[in-house]
Amino acid sequence: MINEMTPDLPDAPASSLPPRAQAELAGTAWEELPHVCTGQHGVPDTPDVLGAVLAADPARRVRAVGDMYRLLLHPEQVFPATAPAALVLAYLLDDPRTLAEDRWERRAGRRSLRAELLNWLASFADIARLNVEDGVGTAQNLAAARTTRPILHDRIADFCDDDDPLVREAALAATALLLTDPALALASSVPRYAPAVREVLAVSADSYYRWIARERLAAWGEDVTSLVTAEEELRAALDRAHVLAEDPFGEGQEQAIRWLEEQPEDTAAPERLGRRREDRTAPIPAAPHGPVPEPPVAAAGSEAGYRGPWRIAREEERAEWTFTPYVGVGPLHFGMTLEEITRALGEGPAVSSYSHHGEDQQLNYADFAESGIRVLFRDGRLGCVAADALTGPQVRLDAAPLTGCAPSHVEDWLVHRTTRPGSLAYSVAGDPVFADLGLAIRSQRAGDVVLTRPLFLLHDWLDLWHALPSEEWNCS
Repeated sequence: MINEMTPDLPDAPASSLPPRAQAELAGTAWEELPHVCTGQHGVPDTPDVLGAVLAADPARRVRAVGDMYRLLLHPEQVFPATAPAALVLAYLLDDPRTLAEDRWERRAGRRSLRAELLNWLASFADIARLNVEDGVGTAQNLAAARTTRPILHDRIADFCDDDDPLVREAALAATALLLTDPALALASSVPRYAPAVREVLAVSADSYYRWIARERLAAWGEDVTSLVTAEEELRAALDRAHVLAEDPFGEGQEQAIRWLEEQPEDTAAPERLGRRREDRTAPIPAAPHGPVPEPPVAAAGSEAGYRGPWRIAREEERAEWTFTPYVGVGPLHFGMTLEEITRALGEGPAVSSYSHHGEDQQLNYADFAESGIRVLFRDGRLGCVAADALTGPQVRLDAAPLTGCAPSHVEDWLVHRTTRPGSLAYSVAGDPVFADLGLAIRSQRAGDVVLTRPLFLLHDWLDLWHALPSEEWNCS
């Protein structure tokens, strides 16, 4: 059982990592092991991400952990750099600096860095047990991931009895998933961990942990009938309470709201909520709704010399950007601070909007007039980028423009290329939101016409109504 005091957090370049982690980092040919966006502008390489995990600056630590998910498990895949990165992270777990607490992008509430690194390793172990046909990586990358499981198990096992309940849950989740390895799933291993999985994970506030408990216990031949029944009853009660809470004219609204407020917050990552193993298959193209439409075409732009309030930038005036879902767009990388964005764009914000919570102020969004974008923040970090329909950069997907086009044309084209069933939803304003792309298409007025204002989002921004500030809804 490990129970250290958290020391001061000096800056943490790679040279300040624990010796085993530093040796693993230095002994790996990272230049031959790309992540999902290796070499793209503004996206850090894997050694830079790993070296920042123990940084003194809390924002750097949070961003580094977010980068571990976005770059090395995106989207639920392993890449050549993923397995060696997992080994480096495993050698960080017993460093006292991992006791530093913060709010992490992927989960609600505060928890230690150690707990969140264990969560990342649990996600890695979850993916490593799948197969090539599940769309999670090449045979070579999956084989490399599986070879790390015995080492990861040895590094994680000590934390299954940790005093911190969040560390204990994450360690048990990772261990239960690692036991998929035939070399680890010995007759003595399952009896050792099964009681803790049932007593800790099966009753967790985290729905993903509860799912792991039911799935693993069933695979180990244990009776999970009571756990399945309890989960179904909880989901039914939550559904009923939400319906009552949203009905201002129904009886029991106040009681439902009060009951919902008393429920523990589900700390599962947004894309994990309600997750089922049988849902995890290789991406299936959506069934076409008739002939595939032609790609959208951007508006031609205003006539040369026109300088009115509804001036639309011409094609040659717009910057050309590309985007990688849940990683970034153009020179911007999700998780950036306002200062980093300012440096990347080479201009300062024309408008910055803050909200005040007591003595604290929180940055909501900033507008960059020259670039034609709005950047939106949560906890001081970039989570959404909106490209202005009239003056913003032309962001392309498969060479097709997304900015400044007829909204119906963009929507029709995107609907035919969605890769995951159920990935399309609509906001309360009727804006299509594509979860597989981290993309929403809003409309913005340009005089007598409306043009597309694409929004590039992280997972927890997909619910536009609750995520976007009121000022954004006025951009229409």
